[in-house]
Amino acid sequence: MAIQIKDAADCNFDIISLGEVMLRLDPGDGRTRTARRFDVWEGGGEYNVARGLRRCFGKRAAVVTAFAENDIGRLLEDFILQGGVDTRFIQWADFDGLGRNVRNGLNFTEKGFGVRGAKGTPDRGLTAAMQMKPGDIDWEEIFGNQGSRWFHTGGIFAALSETTAEVTIEACKAAKKHGTIVSYDLNYRPSLWKSIGGLAKAQEVNREIAKYVDVMIGNEEDFTASLGFEVEGVSEHVTGLQVDSFKAMIRNAVADFPNFQAVATTLRDVHTATVNDWGAISWHDGEFFEATHRPKLEIYDRVGGGDSFASGLIYGFMEFNDPQQAVEYGAAHGALAMTTPGDTTMATVDEVKKLVGGGSARVDR
Repeated sequence: MAIQIKDAADCNFDIISLGEVMLRLDPGDGRTRTARRFDVWEGGGEYNVARGLRRCFGKRAAVVTAFAENDIGRLLEDFILQGGVDTRFIQWADFDGLGRNVRNGLNFTEKGFGVRGAKGTPDRGLTAAMQMKPGDIDWEEIFGNQGSRWFHTGGIFAALSETTAEVTIEACKAAKKHGTIVSYDLNYRPSLWKSIGGLAKAQEVNREIAKYVDVMIGNEEDFTASLGFEVEGVSEHVTGLQVDSFKAMIRNAVADFPNFQAVATTLRDVHTATVNDWGAISWHDGEFFEATHRPKLEIYDRVGGGDSFASGLIYGFMEFNDPQQAVEYGAAHGALAMTTPGDTTMATVDEVKKLVGGGSARVDR
């Protein structure tokens, strides 16, 4: 049975995402601790999905977030505009000149290489996004008047503060009221949740949000930590992943949350920071669908690979309403996104289609 997605003609947007967008500072092939210069762009787990759908797949996208009104905030806005994502729903907070009360988030991110894993050092205290609270956003205007076929958010934004968890629930309820498909990437980050109650709070919040979700996305750690589902056969270092164990976990999740219309997870076995086995599975309407497995996939920058998987998955459902196509597009897009630097995709839809179709990496002239 197909997912009932609104007709494009009835909505001003195909996808709206809710989440924090930070300025990523990348030391290139070096280390943050010894860097003398950084490449700079934008990134954020929930936003990356909307940008991928706009930039790679040509869908109409918008982001709901908040920035402090200063030059860093305007730089972030400029990056978002370059990505083609609509900025009309961004909230602007007055800046006090020092950042005592409100500021914009920074994320220093190393790509990793070989035995040295990728490493992020976020600097996101007192950001405008983490101070968002219920009532700040006119969800009736967004979902009732403007209209969107799909709404995406996730566990990173929900974990920023007590109030962002409440905003996430508020937004999901409003989207459901207006027949918008809701997807949620669990994206468990223990460093975020520990400041507002730890693992117990993460499960309390995420299990409440899950009641309003149509398409649930996450990896093995996400489902275990955020929703309390165990994955048998996974080591403490998350290696040697077993597809059958994930299928059992997903069956348990669907039994607890019958509102889930689809569940999807990436399958990653990390040999080194730059060589991963990569795949994905999804569940829909009682059946499982597995993407083409890509052993020993070469990785340039893994950050944002899961977000690109999510945007490809959503595109597959929007464009074909076919779960096999959806998981194939998700896995292919995620694989391509990890061949370039930065949180956001640089892939084109033709490159994704070529990879889905079994195309090789031979030179394209």
